[in-house]
Amino acid sequence: MRRYIRALVLCMVFAVFSGLFVYSKLLYSDVSVASGAKRVFSPPRDPGGGQGAASETGDRNPHRANRFFTPDGRDIESRRPPSMHLAVVTCGDRLEETLTMIKSAVLFSIKLLHLHIFAEDQLHASFVEALELWPGFVRSTFTYTLHPISFPSDNAKEWKKLFKPCASQRLFLPLILKDVDSVVYVDSDILFLQPVDDLWDFLSQFDPSQLAAMAPEHEEPRIAWYNRFAMHPFYGRTGVNSGVMLMNMTRMRSAYFKNDMTPVGLLWEELLMPLLQKYKLNITWGDQDLLNIIFHHNPEMLLEFPCKWNYRPDHCIYGSNCASAEEDGVYVMHGNRGVYHDQKQPAFRAVYQSIKKYVFGTDPVTSLLDALVEELSKTTHTYCGKSHTLLTKRLERSLANVKKHDGDFRNPNVGRHLPG
Repeated sequence: MRRYIRALVLCMVFAVFSGLFVYSKLLYSDVSVASGAKRVFSPPRDPGGGQGAASETGDRNPHRANRFFTPDGRDIESRRPPSMHLAVVTCGDRLEETLTMIKSAVLFSIKLLHLHIFAEDQLHASFVEALELWPGFVRSTFTYTLHPISFPSDNAKEWKKLFKPCASQRLFLPLILKDVDSVVYVDSDILFLQPVDDLWDFLSQFDPSQLAAMAPEHEEPRIAWYNRFAMHPFYGRTGVNSGVMLMNMTRMRSAYFKNDMTPVGLLWEELLMPLLQKYKLNITWGDQDLLNIIFHHNPEMLLEFPCKWNYRPDHCIYGSNCASAEEDGVYVMHGNRGVYHDQKQPAFRAVYQSIKKYVFGTDPVTSLLDALVEELSKTTHTYCGKSHTLLTKRLERSLANVKKHDGDFRNPNVGRHLPG
């Protein structure tokens, strides 16, 4: 009889500890949400706020995360404005490239960031592992949500294979992130050399009819692609490039878009599939072409920002042809054509490698900028290398601001890190 009692007690103890283990996993690990996304909780981060953020990051106490204080005891967290939303799509072998983009965004940004990372399921664990290895003083500056790649079920394969794998996911952000008001979408091969905050500020420049912002595909029509080769309508003189796209998704979800398929305007969710069916044999650059067609018919809905916010090899391989970058320096670098990973454009590769190798907490001027300037001096045999000062002009100011920022929460030696 005693043996049965002992066995019963052991079973009860085991059940209690098993329950506690499961509870801890649910609280601090990936938690599935209704939309199919994964919500990641980590003690060093503040879920932040912002329009629509509650649904994506949960309604938990926003002060649950570890907090940072200035030396005189002022709470830095309480002085921060709501989060900005930054979205990226990653498939295949773009994990490292995407992490470097995120690193550049986190390094320079002032307001809190909430990252929406759309990635193939097999990449989710790698993202969590990499981001959770970043120091606590860095992780306190952003939150993130991992989303699965998701297309309309009826045509999922067709959308996924359009142009590059998963690239057309950006078209469906307004339909997936239903509780998010606005977002900055970037390709994985983007590098921020200026705070995301300044790009986010374009939202306040939208007039009542505008709902998106992009940069021109080209500045010089004589070497532009769309006006010479496109077999479909496109925006403006030279088209737009969708590698950096600011979206007011609340407006996108409610607007009716003029088109050349029906005499009445269509909602965003009604427009995409008919547009693809009509033009799929005539488009070259996939979803970017579809966006060009949409804004060709609705130009009043688009704000065009300067090429310094989407600076690509096309702006220097035939000689410098981005006037705003000539004047102010490059704000956002776009390493399309795989230039970060080959030797065709060593100046672009040098910037990428410098940010990738930078170690959080070290002096960004000596360990990032100075090393980059030295590497860029070796690229002057190329056209883009001849314009290398454009690549560091704004970066130098941004890094100086990182060092001087009041109550610098990027510096682990400022203030004290209190346990949650």
